[in-house]
Amino acid sequence: MPSLNGKPDVVFVTFCAMMNPYSVKCWMRYIEFKQNAPKSTLNMIYERALKELPGSYKLWYSYLRERRKQVKGKCITEPAYEEVNNCHERALVFMHKMPRIWLDYCQFLVTQCKITRSRRTFDRALRALPVTQHPRIWPLYLRFVRNLPLPETAIRVYRRYLKLSPENAEEYIDYLRSVGRLDEAAVRLATVVNDESFVSKEGKSNYQLWHELCDLISQNPDKVTSLNVGAIIRGGLTRFTDQLGKLWCSLADYYIRSGHFEKARDVYEEAILTVVTVRDFTQVFDSYAQFEESMIAAKMETTAEMGQDEDDDIDLELRLARFEQLIARRPLLLNSVLLRQNPHNVHEWHKRVKLYEGNPRQIINTYTEAVQTVDPMKATGKPHSLWVSFAKFYEENEQLDDARTIFEKATKVNYKQVDDLAAVWCEYGEMELRHENYEQALRILRKATAIPSKKAEYFDASEPVQNRVYKSLKVWSMLADLEESLGTFQSTKAVYDRIIDLRIATPQIIINYAMFLEEHNYFEESFKAYERGIALFRWPNVYDIWNTYLTKFIDRYGGKKLERARDLFEQALDGCPAKFAKTIYLLYAKLEEEYGLARHAMAVYERATQAVETEERHLMFNIYIKRAAEIYGVTYTRAIYQKAIEVLPDEHARDMCLRFADMESKLGEIDRARAIYSYCSQICDPRVTANFWQTWKEFEIRHGNEDTIREMLRIKRSVQATYNTQVNFMSSQMLKATTSSTGTVSDLAPGQMGIDDMKMLEQKAQQLAAEAEQDKPKPKEKILFVRSDTSRSELAELSKQANPDEIDIDDDDEDEDEDQGPDEVQLEQKSVPTAVFGGLKDD
Repeated sequence: MPSLNGKPDVVFVTFCAMMNPYSVKCWMRYIEFKQNAPKSTLNMIYERALKELPGSYKLWYSYLRERRKQVKGKCITEPAYEEVNNCHERALVFMHKMPRIWLDYCQFLVTQCKITRSRRTFDRALRALPVTQHPRIWPLYLRFVRNLPLPETAIRVYRRYLKLSPENAEEYIDYLRSVGRLDEAAVRLATVVNDESFVSKEGKSNYQLWHELCDLISQNPDKVTSLNVGAIIRGGLTRFTDQLGKLWCSLADYYIRSGHFEKARDVYEEAILTVVTVRDFTQVFDSYAQFEESMIAAKMETTAEMGQDEDDDIDLELRLARFEQLIARRPLLLNSVLLRQNPHNVHEWHKRVKLYEGNPRQIINTYTEAVQTVDPMKATGKPHSLWVSFAKFYEENEQLDDARTIFEKATKVNYKQVDDLAAVWCEYGEMELRHENYEQALRILRKATAIPSKKAEYFDASEPVQNRVYKSLKVWSMLADLEESLGTFQSTKAVYDRIIDLRIATPQIIINYAMFLEEHNYFEESFKAYERGIALFRWPNVYDIWNTYLTKFIDRYGGKKLERARDLFEQALDGCPAKFAKTIYLLYAKLEEEYGLARHAMAVYERATQAVETEERHLMFNIYIKRAAEIYGVTYTRAIYQKAIEVLPDEHARDMCLRFADMESKLGEIDRARAIYSYCSQICDPRVTANFWQTWKEFEIRHGNEDTIREMLRIKRSVQATYNTQVNFMSSQMLKATTSSTGTVSDLAPGQMGIDDMKMLEQKAQQLAAEAEQDKPKPKEKILFVRSDTSRSELAELSKQANPDEIDIDDDDEDEDEDQGPDEVQLEQKSVPTAVFGGLKDD
């Protein structure tokens, strides 16, 4: 029966176990109940249970754990450990497929420091368990052998392990390097590098593994004997072409550590002559220089310790000379690297020639190699410059025949562009000119411009340049210059005619041809040359020809052939762009002024004001006005001023109005000037054009009276109101006013206008319109003015200024309106002669 405290009675538990001996649960309850019993009693119960249930994993696992716990902390030499080992052996008879039992047993043996027995137990576990369970055993097994001072045992275990898991080769290699087995580590690493399917668990690339192999075998030449180091590193050179510098340095380092210094030097020399990048060259050269320095330092230390003799001095001097030569060769070696990168780089070939300065034989060899290597179709730079420089080298050394041979060969090269071959011919001719072989120079250039048997278009790339050079303007220009200097008139004329016939002439060629004919007094022929040039070109290229032609024609004939000159000008102006019309019109007008009729000149000026560009119209009007005033007088310019004011934009029209008004005031036409000012005021915003209003005010001070000043002020307010009512001015001012006073929605959303803002703008516009309406003069007997503080103050200021030219008209009505005018204005009255008023009615 159960006990009162809730735990089963010992008799009851025993009874249950006896009545059901094949129940694991009953035995476990029995064992749990006996947990506090003596160890021998507990072990006896486990033994009884396992006797009945020998295949129970749960009972065995619990029993073995209990037995290991009982010996924990005891000395490993006590017999109790062996009893527990025997218990594990008995358990493995039935539990040999359970990896947990094997793991616990092996770990237990490892703690007892039983090396051989542990190793054999691990091997038994691997044989007993299926292969799918082996990954649970190997980590413990490998950790066990790595901790042993027996590398041979660990190596043999690792070899077995890698047959099952070859992807863990890096772990084995690290272990081999840690125990100093570098030869096998290098072999294993070489195997890994050559296996393209290998994937590093440490995330290393194939090149990183290869670099580790190179470092390993190059730094340990005495320990790595199973591999051919030279073949391996050279195989890497062909495989990793972007990392040649490091691999070459590794190979040289291997020979240096092996004591083969001459082989190391040969490797460095081979490297600096084969690398194709500046980075690899820098790595190899720096390593080479460091090697030479270390050799010199080692020799000096050896000499200092063991004494110095003659052979040591010679050897030391030899090493120093070798090092100095290496440093001196660096620019040349670097140039070789760049040429290996791109053998068609013309600039680098020129640099190489400069490096051999002072060594004629090497310079000739370099030029020869350059012209043979560089392909004109692939060249970077100007390939013809190599031939030209080669020939100049012979010329500087006074070997003209050799220079001519070089030029002759250069003219037969199939260049990419015609300009290259043309430059060769021109340099060939200039060389002969420098040595005063004038006939030879002419012969060379005539040969260059000779028409080939097969004509070709200038830009036809499918044809060789030799068939297209006859259309090169560069060669023809030089030939024309030589013919002018050395040839006859007929030969020079024939050259220019040929240039024009080939349709390769430029405006400058046409002008040069005409100037040449003019120098030889063939004036009509020169004009024909101009005509031919005009027929060849269109605007704007023909501008220079027309300008020169017209100028020369006027200088030659003046007014003798006026109609012909007029025809030329009309022909030039037909289709002339506005950009170039100004000069031709001015030249045309000058012709009419000097040799023609004044009215024709004025007509030309008038046409010019319409034909030139908009930006130049005001300048043209200024010239027109000036010439009209000089020829016909200033009164003739009134119509010109009026037209200018009509057609010019506001900015320039405003300036014209001021000049027009100033002219009228100088002529005494005060009313005309005032009318001009009044007209111009409509395009003058007082806020922008304060200068205009100041000028008008000064004019009224000098020539006006109180009424005219009032009228000016009224106009000013009216114009101000007109500009204020325009949307673009009104909106900015209204928004500013509303922002400063009330602050509307537009403050929160700049750039957007709300309904309230629009209402305020409309109200303000209506108010300004009403003020402007009030400013208009009313149809009464006398002019009434809107009195305001502004107008009164302005009148007061004006009245204080002394005006000696003021006109005082005695009017009886002024006494009657005296009380209505501003009190501050005190105008001085003077008598004016009646003749001043012209045809005005007498008072």
